[in-house]
Amino acid sequence: MSSMQSILYLVLAVVAGAVVPLQAGANALLGRGLGHPLWATLVSLLVSIAVLLPLLLALRIPMPAFGFAAKAPAWVWTGGIYGVCFISLALILAPRLGVSGFVAAAVAGQMLASLALDHFGLMGLPERPLNMGKALGALLLVAGVVVLQAFSVVEAPGPAGSMLERSGT
Repeated sequence: MSSMQSILYLVLAVVAGAVVPLQAGANALLGRGLGHPLWATLVSLLVSIAVLLPLLLALRIPMPAFGFAAKAPAWVWTGGIYGVCFISLALILAPRLGVSGFVAAAVAGQMLASLALDHFGLMGLPERPLNMGKALGALLLVAGVVVLQAFSVVEAPGPAGSMLERSGT
């Protein structure tokens, strides 16, 4: 992989990370407005489908290999469950921890789980053993979450009406 390609991939990963707090903020307000986080989760996923289907058609992506479904290990179907879990928890926790607190904690969780996936080569991924540098980086990330939360003022979110009024809707 070229260095330019590596830089592009890193920039795209930063963009992917940057949309997480935007998603958390939008979905948190949606959850309050709709009256329950699970309704907002459903709406968010339906909007995802409404965006994805025309994209698949516009890009002329071929139909999937449905034969894979019969042979695939059961755990490959859990991605949707993880998505519902993440979206729902973001809806509930972003207003309580603050978006920065939620995202920091979520990234720390992602890092810890990623280290385990890499180290043990789980889910069909290649093994990438844990080393001192990776462990130190993860420890610093967790410490960052602790520091960030220690200096955050935690307030209970207000009623849905006040949030909707502040947002101009």
